[in-house]
Amino acid sequence: MAGTKYIKLLGIIVGVVVMNILVLSPGFLGVEIGGSALTTAFGVTSLFASVLVLIYGSYVLLFKPPVVLPVKHIRTHEDYVEALTPYRRVKALEDNITLALEQLERLKKKKITLLNVLNQRFEATELSYKKFASVTYEVEKLFYLNVRSILNRLHVFDESEFESVMRRKSKPFSRELLEEKTNVYNNYLTFMNSSIGTNEEILLKLDKLLLEISRLDSFEPGDIENMPCMQEIDSLIKQTKYYKQ
Repeated sequence: MAGTKYIKLLGIIVGVVVMNILVLSPGFLGVEIGGSALTTAFGVTSLFASVLVLIYGSYVLLFKPPVVLPVKHIRTHEDYVEALTPYRRVKALEDNITLALEQLERLKKKKITLLNVLNQRFEATELSYKKFASVTYEVEKLFYLNVRSILNRLHVFDESEFESVMRRKSKPFSRELLEEKTNVYNNYLTFMNSSIGTNEEILLKLDKLLLEISRLDSFEPGDIENMPCMQEIDSLIKQTKYYKQ
């Protein structure tokens, strides 16, 4: 994400430079600062506008706080990535957020690969295709549900309070209160680790599903439910049947 911002900023700079070359070069528009009053005014205005564009572009790309999309409005893969990325700057969460972002990218690739394999082996109207595709989408839904739950907790995570509690600098408070505050923030990390672990399990089950599909020559609808990976996935989905967003 940060790399994209710098590329956009570079594009703005190049665009401004090219525009000024076109405006101020004698071979193009022939605007000359120090010539007639009109061309001088036009040239100065052009340079002033260029400075404003660079300042505003730099502010928007590098310093303006990003618009935080409410979790309930997150819909797409890109929305999840964009929502998670800012938390990578939080030192205590950096490793977990980096792993969660990597998992999102791996899920996207595995889903594409799995659907490609299904399209190669079945017709979209076949029952076998529908069964495999259906379970793939259910697992994907569960994966994103875990990410959504992580984001719900991140939105109320106070980095400065967490660091203060971990350093035990709140001396006016009793040891019992400090321990309780520490437990609250440890619960944040424990929940995040659990959700990331569940998503890693989901990715592993998708790998198993891909392997089983690729090594079998034929499928009967009744055999699909008996496949070990399908039973594991079905069990995982049932375990989270009453999971709240």
